[in-house]
Amino acid sequence: MHQPVLIKEILQTLAPHSGGLYLDGCLGAGGYAEAILNASSPDGQLFGFDVDSESIERTEQRLQTFRKRFRFWHAGYHEAASILESTGIGKLDGIVIDLGLSSDQLEDQERGFSFKFQSPLDMRFDRTKGKSAQDLLHDLSEVELEQIISNYGEEPRAAKIARRLKEAIKNGALDSTEQLSEIVAKSVGRKRGRIHPATRVFQALRIAVNDELNNLKRGLEELPRLLKTNSRLCIVSYHSLEDRLVKSTFRDMGRNFHKWHVVTPRPLRPSLEETRSNPRSRSAKMRVIEAL
Repeated sequence: MHQPVLIKEILQTLAPHSGGLYLDGCLGAGGYAEAILNASSPDGQLFGFDVDSESIERTEQRLQTFRKRFRFWHAGYHEAASILESTGIGKLDGIVIDLGLSSDQLEDQERGFSFKFQSPLDMRFDRTKGKSAQDLLHDLSEVELEQIISNYGEEPRAAKIARRLKEAIKNGALDSTEQLSEIVAKSVGRKRGRIHPATRVFQALRIAVNDELNNLKRGLEELPRLLKTNSRLCIVSYHSLEDRLVKSTFRDMGRNFHKWHVVTPRPLRPSLEETRSNPRSRSAKMRVIEAL
């Protein structure tokens, strides 16, 4: 069962109330959505967005009891502002964006997000469109692949890994997550400590497949205009590329101190108790900005 990260802090920060309008831009398993709907009872409303249609189907069932107060769209959070404005929905009382993968996605052996399984090299959040990781590995040149692994995975041995991966593609020896993991491990050395040597490469390919950083840039540009006065935008990120982008954007917005207040000069992190009960929360950082 997926455990929503920093849920107590989210509720304290957003302070959901009856009659409020809220956006969960990465609906996932619906943990935040359910908590916000409960806290905003009896008539708060929540609008959910997710590019993963399978997550939407599961969460729609989970939130059946809230169906009169819950609406959802099969679309990304970066599209939410234009969609909500086009439907005549007014300003919001709070927004939460969790940029991480859900446990359902990680444990689905058909999705290819984890190197724990022998899975197809897919890695798409939305399996109805776009190129898979397998497609990218075939289509990219060695130089392009190196740049993706270096820029999105912050992997210092990107050149060697890219060379080995392209050799494997050429020889027809790369069509599963298990093979990808093995090739990377042989290129850079076996696991040392908690982090698997393929972690950065999986991250890089997933970011490239789903255009995650460009979507985050667009979301950071468009979502703030949806906020009412004294309402907040909360973003939970899980790696340094995302966190740096959120931090720098909020810092720049905060310079206009008559309009924006950076609630978290330093990010909120999960408690020791939470990381013990949910190890996947270890890398989470939450940053918050408030409209004045």
